[in-house]
Amino acid sequence: MSWKINLISDTVTKPTQGMLEAMMHAEVGDDVFNEDPTVQQLEDRLAQMFGHEAGLFCPSGTMTNQIAIKAHTQPLDEMICDVQSHVYQYEVGGYAFHSQIAVNPIHGDQGKLSVKLLQEQVKAPFDWLPRTKLVVLENTCNRAGGNYYALSEMQSIAEFCKQHQLTLHLDGARIFNALVASGQSAMEIGPIFDSISICLSKGLGAPIGSVLIGNKPWIQYCRRIRKVMGGGMRQVGILAAAGTYALDHHILRLHEDHRRAKMIEAALLRTNYVASVIPVITNIIIFNLIPELSPQSFIDQLRSHGINASAFGKQSVRFVTHLDIDDAMIEEVCEVLEKKIKY
Repeated sequence: MSWKINLISDTVTKPTQGMLEAMMHAEVGDDVFNEDPTVQQLEDRLAQMFGHEAGLFCPSGTMTNQIAIKAHTQPLDEMICDVQSHVYQYEVGGYAFHSQIAVNPIHGDQGKLSVKLLQEQVKAPFDWLPRTKLVVLENTCNRAGGNYYALSEMQSIAEFCKQHQLTLHLDGARIFNALVASGQSAMEIGPIFDSISICLSKGLGAPIGSVLIGNKPWIQYCRRIRKVMGGGMRQVGILAAAGTYALDHHILRLHEDHRRAKMIEAALLRTNYVASVIPVITNIIIFNLIPELSPQSFIDQLRSHGINASAFGKQSVRFVTHLDIDDAMIEEVCEVLEKKIKY
């Protein structure tokens, strides 16, 4: 269904006219044979941007995360992540299915891990325990309302991982939201991690795609994992061109998504049916309704006004701002929230 205002996710964006033209004129080849120049340009560009050697274009962030987990571990290993993280909550237990590893989900601070939280989690080398091998951070943290790590927080975790011979992977599904909001640069944070998954189909507005970056031998191994997962693609430069266009045109405008999310936050705080709002930092708004108003009733009322959103828990709802939302739409959403919701 086509919604007048769709706040269900930043994955719902349509390609812009300029992006469509870039896709139509993309130079392509067979990427399984490593012969698609547009894919290679995108992979190289993102790798260099973040200070890594090579990249691997995949259909989704779930695939890039799962390839990374598989390539960094072996069966009977363990992955540490925040209990709210995407790799634990929303990737169908892929760490067990693909990699045959255990997971240690930690209750972090608003979706973020810290050295203090990690210190007691590295397991002793006993036969009856999995081997702690991999730490995964998510930046921004979806279920924590788009929260992001400070540079010093990531650096201290990386140092801890080195001291304990652990590998560090970043699920950077919305990494550009974090960079724009924090003022950090890609080159500052890139070398902190052994690998990074960079999504193009969320805040950047591409229709599909995620790029996994790391060192060359490791990425070469990841290509084999991608193939066995069914991720080998042919003339996929058509899609890679959308990612390149997004990098050229859609990074700096993320400030607009963040500003509009704050406008919705302010409107929610003026209502009497919202119990609490997770502080809005980037483009994700998560809030809790009072017991008298169920999320389904709230969402149904929004839909009656042409606004789509999703329940995000027992009494919580999530909105996400994105490329296809403008100021006029935000004003309409705020009016509905403040004047037309009943309970």
